This record gives sequence, structure tokens and C-alpha cells, in this order.
Amino acid sequence: MLTPKTIALVKATAPALNQHGEALTRHFYRRMFKHNPEVAPFFNPAHQTAGTQQKALAGAICAYAANIDNLEVLGGAVELIAQKHASLQIKPEHYPIVGENLLASIREVLGEGATEEIISAWAEAYQFLADILIGREAQIYHEHRSAPNGWEGFKAFFVTRKEQESETITSFYLETVDGSAVPDFKPGQYITVRVPGPCGHPTMRNYSLSDKPGQSWLRISVKREPGDAGKPEGFVSNFLHQQLRVGDQLEVAPPCGEFCLDLTERHERPLVLLSAGVGITPVLSMLLSALEAFPQRQIVFLHGCLNSRFHAFKRRLDALERQHPNLTVRYRYDHPTEMDLLRMAGTNVSEGQIDAALIESLVPERDADYYFCGPKPFMINIYHQLLAWGIPAAQTHFEFFGPRQELDRPGQEREKLAAECPV
Repeated sequence: MLTPKTIALVKATAPALNQHGEALTRHFYRRMFKHNPEVAPFFNPAHQTAGTQQKALAGAICAYAANIDNLEVLGGAVELIAQKHASLQIKPEHYPIVGENLLASIREVLGEGATEEIISAWAEAYQFLADILIGREAQIYHEHRSAPNGWEGFKAFFVTRKEQESETITSFYLETVDGSAVPDFKPGQYITVRVPGPCGHPTMRNYSLSDKPGQSWLRISVKREPGDAGKPEGFVSNFLHQQLRVGDQLEVAPPCGEFCLDLTERHERPLVLLSAGVGITPVLSMLLSALEAFPQRQIVFLHGCLNSRFHAFKRRLDALERQHPNLTVRYRYDHPTEMDLLRMAGTNVSEGQIDAALIESLVPERDADYYFCGPKPFMINIYHQLLAWGIPAAQTHFEFFGPRQELDRPGQEREKLAAECPV
């Protein structure tokens, strides 16, 4: 356990970290990539360019400092980080690299304020958290190795099918090169793919599994990220869309992630699945699994996107609604085409965004289990609407593509540690 002196010193640095947090993390990443370039493959350069990774790590450090004397509230965040680390194959030997560069950055950015006493306290606090994560990650790696058809590290898969789902989303069906069956997974989990990077070293990305467990394949449905003036195009997504062909091989790590639908739970309240954009991928896996596991339970599936050109899986979802009386499907287009406007009258498509009024029209009692995933504005709106309704945290589940502290209201430090960070 941490000593009282260490706890007091770390908490005392919280105001300075809040003030200099992003400057510290920008310095940290520059320093680490300069002195330890071997860790670069673990990081997404688009997130570095946009500054989201720096902001995420700053929030995580501040949250850790603020809650150093009450770490129980950070349990869920630790699980999220451990799952992400395991997906990228981060091992115990990587932690000293991060720790050394983090402590040096604190010293270099805070200057005289970073006394030897403070640096010593942060070294102890960092190692304490590292040991917790290393222990949980060891459990996850053991689970991967011991699971039926499981493995640790990266395994070769063939691309056996490639299907375009919309103008920007394509599905890739993956089957093992050695002919073995694929492992089971929890609906909502993701896999990591590793491809040759532009600078000569491999690069990795996480992609949600978009089909249900129990198939002879693993399916990911990937949005091609074209980039814009503020960020580069997505290297891996464009590689998959433009260069990967049926018959090609792809390196894949085992399924990970804590945003999952628990198929062992039995509730009479409705199950509400909400998605926008490419956030449909883990939520679709949940829907396909829930329809088999809960044939009598009311299930509501709401999806938002720009318009019909960007609407993935519509034909499949409409067929599911016809086949399952307990399923209701609705769509929202926030920028419908002229043809969309002519066609949507009297259908399950309407103009606008997913909002409280739409949800209440289908679940008037509000008491339900909510799972949601999508772009940041969508996530913020849904998250705060569920808070306003007083939906218990145990009934609210989400996957956020970015630093989770951006969802926070003041005082919600717990979520801040769940940032996308390397510690």
C-alpha cells in the first residue's frame, strides 16, 4: 500500500498538474518517442496530431492524483486500461520506459516545484498503479491462452470475404490460416490488427467485432478515415480498404474490451441499443446476440447517420425487425439527401438526430438497460440525457472513441482515468 506521506504529496501536486497537465503530457510524448522510439507502434499518430492522446493522459494523471486516497472509485477505469493494454500486447517491460519518461517530464516541466521528495512520491505512486495493471493484464493474457481456440500475441488470419456496407464502411471476414476455429468472445469486444507501418515498423489498431459469437469467422467493419486539414488520413483504415484483398493475410490479436453485453443477465426491463456512425459495429454484435439470448425481451435499436449513403447494415436490420416481434428498429438521418426525404415518409427513417423524444416514444417508462456508441457529440448528448433521467450507472454502458473525460460533468474524476493512455 502507498504510505500516508506519498498520498499526501501526490494529492498536493494535483493543482499544479491541473494547471500544467497538457504541457506535461505533450512534453512526455515527445521525450518518450525521442528516447524510446520502440514504443511508437503502440500509439495512434492521428490522436497525437489532434492532441486527444495528450489531453487524455493529462486527465488520467489528474484523476489518479485526485483519487490517490480512494482508488476504489477507479476500478472500472483500471479494467478499461488493462483491456486496452492487453489488446496491444503491452508487457511488464514497457512500464519502466513510461515511468522513467513520465518522472523526467514532471521534473523538466515543473522545474523547481518538482522536488526530490515529490519525484520520489510519484515514483512510488506510479509503480503502485503499474503493479495493479500488470497483475490484471497477466490475468487477461492467461485467459487468452487458456480459452478454447485461444492464443496469446498475434495470429495469422485470411481475409475470406470483403463486403462494402456503405460509402465509408467495409466488412472484413477473417478466418484462421491454420484452419482452427475462432474463439468465442463477448458481444461488444474488439480485436487488434497489426499491419506494416509507413515508417518501417508495424502499427496496430483496434476494431470492434460486428458479428455475433459462434461463427466460423471474426468480422470487423471498418470506416475509412479520409483525414482533413486538422488530422492525417487513417493509415490502417485506408490500408484495409484499398490494399487488403480477399486471400491476403492479416495479423490479429485476441478479442478484448470491457464494453460488453452480459448474456447471462436476465431482466424484464427493455434493452435499448443506441449507435451513430461507425459506432454501430459493437452495438450490432450485441443486437445479434441479444435476439438469440432474449427472444421475449423488448429490444429497441436506434441508429443515426448522415443519410442513406452512409447507412451501414440497413437491409440486415430491417430483415431482423421483420423476423423478431420483440425488436423495434428506428433510424435518424441528420443530413438526408433529396431522395431520402422523398422516401422516408411512413418508414422507420426520420430526419434529425437520436434524442430524448425519440427514445421516450419507444420506451416511455425510461427504465431500461442502455448501451450506446458513436461520435463524441452523440455520446455526450445521450450520456447527459440518461444522467438527467436518473438512469442508474449499472444500467448505462458505453464505448467512447476518445478521452472519456470529455463526457464528464464537474467532479466526475472517476471517468478521467479511463482515458486512452499508456499507463
